[in-house]
Amino acid sequence: MSTSSPTTTRAGTPPPVDGNPVASERSRAKRRNDRAGYLFLLPWFIGMLFMVVPFFASLYLAFTDYNLLNAPQWIGLDNFRTMLGDEKLHQSLKVTFIYSFVSVPLSLAVALGVAMVLNRGIRGLPVYRAVFYLPSLLGGSVAVVLLWRYIFGLDGVVNQFLGWLGIEGPGWTSDPRYALTTLIILHIWTFGSPMVIFLAGLRQIPALYYEAAAIDGANRFQQFRSVTLPLLSPIIFFNLIQSLIASFQTFTQSFVMSNGTGQPANSTLFYNLYLYQKGFTEFDMGYASAMAWVLLVIIALFTGLNFVAARYWVFYDN
Repeated sequence: MSTSSPTTTRAGTPPPVDGNPVASERSRAKRRNDRAGYLFLLPWFIGMLFMVVPFFASLYLAFTDYNLLNAPQWIGLDNFRTMLGDEKLHQSLKVTFIYSFVSVPLSLAVALGVAMVLNRGIRGLPVYRAVFYLPSLLGGSVAVVLLWRYIFGLDGVVNQFLGWLGIEGPGWTSDPRYALTTLIILHIWTFGSPMVIFLAGLRQIPALYYEAAAIDGANRFQQFRSVTLPLLSPIIFFNLIQSLIASFQTFTQSFVMSNGTGQPANSTLFYNLYLYQKGFTEFDMGYASAMAWVLLVIIALFTGLNFVAARYWVFYDN
């Protein structure tokens, strides 16, 4: 007698997976979850459609002479050759590198220090967390930068305080020696976002590690070096990458502080500000597109170097 397996269990109902009704139900649940996931990703996919065309258009324009009024003229690598002798571009790179390599480590150090203080379980933690996080939301806004320019102005709050101490303060925003420093301080002040991430990471470190270290005679600094830093290293690495990429893209702070000029003496001429000047002030959109791609390569290079270096100091506890 021959037997045949049924193709359906009920009318219109697919057969169980491998004859297992539970597996069949799990399969249907997985498909429902997949559909929900793709639905939530749909806005991102739609947004990508509006980004793909400008992305490749800028790559083409990087090899052209284009002033927004006439049709682009293909000039090959001329824009990139011009960059080699562009002293103003070299200055913008110098300013951006100094800003990034000074402000990012200091900002992360302050964020970690504050997170460790808040992690001790002080009363009113949600209030302090919100207060420290608020500058991160406002730090890049025009209003805050204008306030910062007033605070560090020649007759600003800082110089008034120094005057009470009998010290004549400089023009912080008008002196090339100090203008970039004020923007670095502004960046450090907006440490709230990495601080919240550090605080979440500190909460995930088991207390038994600190107890074991204390039993072995480790003091607080030794516990920080041997327990906190290794276990928090993935969070530090994440914040480092995020902050470094954001610092290379800084624009609003320098634009508002210098009224779009990068003055005094180009001491606040960030790379993105110079790119804006070339593209939307001088209408040299081809050169600006080439600058944008150079910036992309720079960010990718430093990000890649950080990933390579992460193998030697980032610890993942499996």
